[in-house]
Amino acid sequence: MTPLSASDSTLVRAEADRRRTFAVISHPDAGKSTLTEAMALHARLLDQAGATHGKASRAASLSDWGELERERGISISSTALRFGYGDAIFNLLDTPGHADFSEDTYRVLTAVDFAVMLLDAAKGMETQTRKLFDACRRLGLPVVTVVNKWDRPGQGALELFDAVQEATGRVPVAVNWPVGESGRFEGLLTPGESTYLRHEAVDSGAHLAHEEHREGVTDAHLDPGVWKAAVEGASIATELNGVFDRTAFLAGTQTPVMFTAAAGNLGVRALLDFLLNQAPAPTGRTDVHGQIRTVDAEFSGYVFKVQAGMNPAHRDQIAFVRVNSGTFERGMDLRHAQSGRPVLSKYAHHLVGRGRQTANESRPGDVVGIVNATGLGVGDTIHAGPPVVFPGMPRFNPERFRVVRNRDAARHKGFAKGLAQLESEGAIQVLRDAEGSPGGPVLAAVGDLQFEVATERLHREFGAEVALDAPLSYDRARPIPAHGVQELKAVTGLRILYRPDGEALVLFPDRWKLERTVGQFPALFPEEGLAG
Repeated sequence: MTPLSASDSTLVRAEADRRRTFAVISHPDAGKSTLTEAMALHARLLDQAGATHGKASRAASLSDWGELERERGISISSTALRFGYGDAIFNLLDTPGHADFSEDTYRVLTAVDFAVMLLDAAKGMETQTRKLFDACRRLGLPVVTVVNKWDRPGQGALELFDAVQEATGRVPVAVNWPVGESGRFEGLLTPGESTYLRHEAVDSGAHLAHEEHREGVTDAHLDPGVWKAAVEGASIATELNGVFDRTAFLAGTQTPVMFTAAAGNLGVRALLDFLLNQAPAPTGRTDVHGQIRTVDAEFSGYVFKVQAGMNPAHRDQIAFVRVNSGTFERGMDLRHAQSGRPVLSKYAHHLVGRGRQTANESRPGDVVGIVNATGLGVGDTIHAGPPVVFPGMPRFNPERFRVVRNRDAARHKGFAKGLAQLESEGAIQVLRDAEGSPGGPVLAAVGDLQFEVATERLHREFGAEVALDAPLSYDRARPIPAHGVQELKAVTGLRILYRPDGEALVLFPDRWKLERTVGQFPALFPEEGLAG
């Protein structure tokens, strides 16, 4: 590895220390996109927040770039926002909340240094929230927990603390504490202090909230009983779980907890300040040989997402690259580690939701969108100088299967191109049998909503009119080595299909059949995969 000069190395390390690269994750409807937009408002990326007016009018939502997302008012794909706050550069990755798109969320989590997990104050620890916490645990990510929608009736703060600890095993500690019960959000106090930050939403949350520090005991606008209850609640939380410890936070044994009402921009500035001062900066990443690629090594990057259709006018494709080390400079000579081929880096952008800014220079932790870089796939590595390869991206095992048919023979080229595009992005898996699936390829997904999005995109982006057959009678799948195909052909009730790269996938009708087959052929199933 060619070392950088001492001055260049110092500069890269200093720039890496300024970065905060994180994902915002949650169960659907916890307010993730609203919080993302509120952060952008504080960073002066927006003059007015659009998401705060409700899903029916989210045309102004910064992080939902796709036409489908804007129509439906849900996030179905991750996106990136880059903005300055204080003396730092924040790289915020907004993710889908819906469980059907959990694979996209998992990819994003491989590219960040920590996560901000939102809880709905009324719903608490939901099913998808638990799964996301578990994914963060497996990836070794610190998690900041944000209890959102405190301006609406919900559970008690201490009750939520108990639920978090029981479900995740991480000790929740109060960074701040709400003044007022859920549904009556007066402000925020720091445990042990006599003042609190009183806030008030402005223009229904379309603009920054009005905030000012006041003495809790003497504030004439605050009911004494409300202040007393807040102080007691914060004291109990501190006595039971202790105070924030950054070492424990980074180790994943502690999760700091904060309170917000993102729709009114309440508590958002406090969250940003905490991330600025306490969240981890990028550090070296481990390659496939177990060696750490330090942030001041020559440039290397990791492709965690590939997405087409972000700019319908140009029909381009963007590879989302996390800078792991060194400095990315637009137009620099790069190599694709898996193939050794050169990578065109002339057209590179920093992404701000639906907008783009030319990325002339990027540092560790930054996310660069490389446009139309041929041959880049999810999980690939690009680099300058001597080769380096980072571990690839695991694939989720699909659980839903449907044959897709092209309804217009004249549009076959668009149909085939669209399927190849969706497969390369990981938006859906495309499977075929050994005869090439004369009845039509099989679309495989984690959840049913992926089928709907895939068919919509085939129509809108590629002009293909398609029909889906009734769901196949299988509900789980596992990859098998090539030599196992012949062994399993004689087993009744199974179906063997193939991914585009030739990997064989065996489909099972139920868990009982899976367990029985694994018991008979254990050597063919060394791992149970991510989907369980």
